[in-house]
Amino acid sequence: MLTLDQLRKDTQFAKERLAHKNFKDIHFVDEIITLDDKRKLVKSYLDDFLSQRNSLSKEIGGLMKDGKKEEAEHLKLKIADIKENADKLELELAELETKQFNLLVQLPNFPNALVPKGKTPEENEVTFSVTEFPKLHPGAVPHWDLAKKYDLIDFELGNKITGAGFPVYKGKGAALQRALITFFLDKAIESGYQEVQVPHMVNEDSAYATGNLPDKDGQMYHDATDNLYLIPTAEVPITNIYRDEIIDERNLPIKNTGYTPCFRREAGSYGKDVRGLNRLHQFDKVEIVRIEKPENSYAALDEMLNHVEGLLKALELPYRILRLCGGDMSFTSALTYDFEVYSAAQERWLEVSSVSNFETFQANRLKLRTKDAENKKTLAHTLNGSALALPRIVASLLENHQTENGIRIPKALVPYTKFEMIS
Repeated sequence: MLTLDQLRKDTQFAKERLAHKNFKDIHFVDEIITLDDKRKLVKSYLDDFLSQRNSLSKEIGGLMKDGKKEEAEHLKLKIADIKENADKLELELAELETKQFNLLVQLPNFPNALVPKGKTPEENEVTFSVTEFPKLHPGAVPHWDLAKKYDLIDFELGNKITGAGFPVYKGKGAALQRALITFFLDKAIESGYQEVQVPHMVNEDSAYATGNLPDKDGQMYHDATDNLYLIPTAEVPITNIYRDEIIDERNLPIKNTGYTPCFRREAGSYGKDVRGLNRLHQFDKVEIVRIEKPENSYAALDEMLNHVEGLLKALELPYRILRLCGGDMSFTSALTYDFEVYSAAQERWLEVSSVSNFETFQANRLKLRTKDAENKKTLAHTLNGSALALPRIVASLLENHQTENGIRIPKALVPYTKFEMIS
């Protein structure tokens, strides 16, 4: 969440940054500031009344002690009037604060200066791309056909058990999933991330703290009875480990990794984007999350990019890196890079990872601060990245590594799968 100081310090800059992110309700900024001015005024009046009440209460105590009961009773009437006015002001103050908060939580994060202008994915900036692509044999087919041919994934069975977007992995398909999860976790641990196992459901406070609510309300699966949400990514529970914490900066950076299933309603998805593994309602992902001092967060972002890039190289997959434009970024992000893998069989790029710096946006909601040697407290910076999401990685592995004799497993993954070919 943006702070009032960010909006007041340079209001025109705030509006320009929000417009850069294609946010339509720029007028919210002026409304928030106006509400804050009213809030301050009402708070000042309320403080005056409360100060008067305290002074009169002390005076009444003295009068009663001196036996001046009639004068004390007269002052009690004044206190009653003050209390009535103070009660009205408290109600008005609460109403103003609620209105202000409800507008403030709708403002997305400011985009970093590096974020290119644009509204659509086509306007994202390609910062790197491989130039050589796999040459498939004449009979090459997309992953949904390979999954059926080698009995790896059963989409129809998943549809029977649950519905579309919930596949069943079988045999070497299930083994490939397990191998990838372990491979990604091991590589993260080698890079200094501590593995954590976290709940797959979170409460409303946790969903709000990472910016999923109210922005993604309706996109998450929700249990209304207990008011719990199935997680769309491990980022949510892992980041919330540090909610309401003050961390000594000597203990930074904090680097966590975790594997979880992810659940997304993906309402409105259709066509080629949902064929096979391209878009699922439940999928597996290994996440990396970092808590950093503000001055170190962009160096940390570069480290995370290098980590994800190393995974794709190890899997021998053709990839490119995109710097997302303002209109294609998430609500919470200040700067996001997407990794896409080229699917030779589908002849299209598939997103497999997003790596983002949220700066102080999540930390403000989390009330996550750091303190230095002089006990000065500052909002931390939070970052996260997919390292990696499995469905499109599996799709790309099957398609790009298919041969006339079967599907070749990348050398780096063989110690995890215990087999070199799917045939």
